[in-house]
Amino acid sequence: MHPIAPSRPPAVLAVAALFLAACGTVAGGETVQGARLVAKGLLTTCTHLPYAPFQFERRGAVVGFDVDLMDLVARRLRLRQKVIDTDFTAITSGQVFTTGECDVAAAGMTINRRRAGQVDFSRPYFNSGLVLMARRQPRLRSEDIGADGLRVGVVVGTTAQEYARARGWTLKAYENSVTELGALRTGQVDVLVQDDPVVRYWLTDQDNADFAIVAGLRTRERYGFAVRKARNPGLLRMIDQVITQSRSDGAYRRIYEKWMGPMPPDAG
Repeated sequence: MHPIAPSRPPAVLAVAALFLAACGTVAGGETVQGARLVAKGLLTTCTHLPYAPFQFERRGAVVGFDVDLMDLVARRLRLRQKVIDTDFTAITSGQVFTTGECDVAAAGMTINRRRAGQVDFSRPYFNSGLVLMARRQPRLRSEDIGADGLRVGVVVGTTAQEYARARGWTLKAYENSVTELGALRTGQVDVLVQDDPVVRYWLTDQDNADFAIVAGLRTRERYGFAVRKARNPGLLRMIDQVITQSRSDGAYRRIYEKWMGPMPPDAG
């Protein structure tokens, strides 16, 4: 489990960006097995909380599927992992790397062309897709949403927001998945768009017994870890190697089943 390091305020980020632009390096960093690090002795991971079961806080520590996979990378490098909670759009834009905040981003992040223009992605490590979640009654279908002008909850900067916006749905955007779910529970929205494994994790909670996945929507997406664009090929290779090895030695399955239950044949 890993302690949470708070996000830095915008003013600090701006100063850091100017410093890095001038110096071209990060004070206190080092290179380990070809991986460039922003802090000596640490693999610094940026994420966006909460996003269970991939990363979330439990008893003051950050835990989850992504955290455990990054621990494998840290151990391979003989380092300790440090997890930093950051803004999701700062991750997808690559800002967290240019300002020297972190070495890698692990945030249940879908690989797509726009994001790949800003960061370098690892090989895919998780198969996912978008689904709709709403109350069991009245029963909805995906085609009802646009026709009835229902209010749709999404998280800012996500592929769910992009998907819903492209369909002209009436959107309400939230900072994270917990506030999005809270909006559905309290009737601020009628339905939400979210990644399938996150919704299935929510539905294991008895507090969400009145909700279900709406039929008619299931996209295909793949998650990747990210590093600074064209600046950290050594770390990217190491992450790819760990992903491959974890699938062959059983570590991936153990981590998957720890957080999500029985692993289907097409997982990962």
